[in-house]
This record gives sequence, C-alpha cells and structure tokens, in this order.
Amino acid sequence: MTSISVLGVGRVGGQVAYLSAMLGLADEFVMYDAVPAFLNSQVLDLKHTGLDIPVSTDWRSVKKSDICIFSAGLPRNPDVKTRADLLQANLPVAFECSQVLKNYEGILITVTNPMDANNYYLCRKNGIDSSRCIGFGGQLDSARFGLELKKRRIPGKAYVLGDHGEFQVPLFSRLKKSVPVPLREEILTQLRGASMEIIKGKGGTVFGPAYHIVDLVRAIVEDKKATKICSCILDGEYGLSGCSLGVPVKVGRDGISEILEWKLDAWERTHFENAGEFVTGLCAQLGV
Repeated sequence: MTSISVLGVGRVGGQVAYLSAMLGLADEFVMYDAVPAFLNSQVLDLKHTGLDIPVSTDWRSVKKSDICIFSAGLPRNPDVKTRADLLQANLPVAFECSQVLKNYEGILITVTNPMDANNYYLCRKNGIDSSRCIGFGGQLDSARFGLELKKRRIPGKAYVLGDHGEFQVPLFSRLKKSVPVPLREEILTQLRGASMEIIKGKGGTVFGPAYHIVDLVRAIVEDKKATKICSCILDGEYGLSGCSLGVPVKVGRDGISEILEWKLDAWERTHFENAGEFVTGLCAQLGV
C-alpha cells in the first residue's frame, strides 16, 4: 500500500495527483489546499475519473503518508523576476505546513519556489532525515537544457545542477563535443528564462513539472535507485554545507541512497560555487 499526500492542489499539485492516480502509483491520497471550495472541486474532479482510490482531505493524515508533495504557496507570475523573490511570500506557507510535517517519516518532495531554500527549511525545521527530503527542479531544468542542445544539434545527455533558478549549472563537460564558453553563456541565458514564455502565455507551467514530479514519484514507489538531478541537503559534498542544491543522486524507496560527486570543469565549478554561495545565503535567512 502506498499513500501519497499533496499539499497544495493547484495547477501542478492537482495534475500530479491526477497523473499519480491514473498511473496507479498510489493506493490512497491525501489532498489538501488552503481554499476549501477549490480543494473540494479538485477532489470531486478526480473522483469523476471513476478511479477507485480513497481520498482524504484531512491534512492530519499527511503524517501517515509514504510520500508528501509540498506544492502549496504562490506560483511564479510575470511580475516575479526570479524564483528567489518568492521566499518571503512562501515561507509562511512552509511554516504552516510544518504543523503536520514535524518528524515526518515518509519522503518529502519539495516543489514550491524558491525550491532549494524551502527544501532546506522543511528538512531542518521538522527534523526530517535529509535523505528523505528531495527538492524537485533539476529534472525539469535538464529537460529544458536538452531542448536547447537539440536545437543546436549538440549530442549528449543533458544535466543541470545547482540552483533551480538564476544560478543553475548546465553540464557541458558531459556532452559528446566541446562547447565554447560564449555559447555556454548563451544557452544558460536561455535556460534562465525558459519558463517565462509559458508563464506569460498561460499563467504558469504545468505539464513539464507534473511529468517530471510523477517520474520522481515512480522512481521512489518502484525503488528504481535511478539517477536523478534533485536538490538535497549537502553536508560537505562538492565542498558545500548549510544548503540544499541540485546534484545527481540515486533515488529509491528510502529516498536518496547516494549523492554522486561528478567531476566539473572550470566553468561549471565556478558557476556551481556561485550557486552554492547564493543558496547558502538564502538558507541562512531561514532561522533553522
């Protein structure tokens, strides 16, 4: 039996619940949102699929779930320049959700931006083992990087480490051919603004985040020990601590079983250190 909780069932959270139900990844759900009428509508809409899955709206049931997806709070909009600008708006939401996540023993997936800082906060604030606190963002950034490479006919596997935001670090050293620094910087600029066209066009990203979150959920439920780019609490890895940052990890039923320390070239190392400095600075403001 697998129980999945979704805290915040808006665009992304609602889609994650639907896809998880449709793919048979959960035997029961807990769905919670701060707006009761909206929450009831989402639950009813899910039930109208005909899928026979119990759904609770009692947020105290989150404590017993195997996987909790934290997607509550304000999303990015055209007026929000960077994800980090949402810290003060969404920190009270993370604090509120901490009322039920204290000493949580399941696996927490943090989606709400600024994701890296929120993942660190929820881990430290609630005494959750760091191996069970997984920040989502790197998979999506890597997919966007893959599209940029495809447009330029650059072969190789796309990975993006670092901050899920302005300080993301696309890995060019793992590609099949050398990419000069000016082109690296051009691609990085494109990646930083990749979501804004969607946000301006329809109000927010949905399909991309939901697909990759559910892919992460599947890796956990099916104990795949798959390599994913996820934000995790660093304790000396890559020379960093006191932050949560996107790095390659092995993910399975028990959460993060291994943090992989890949070799970075000089350009990547500089950008990764900048990401670490920025996110560590955000995390230092959290008081945990």
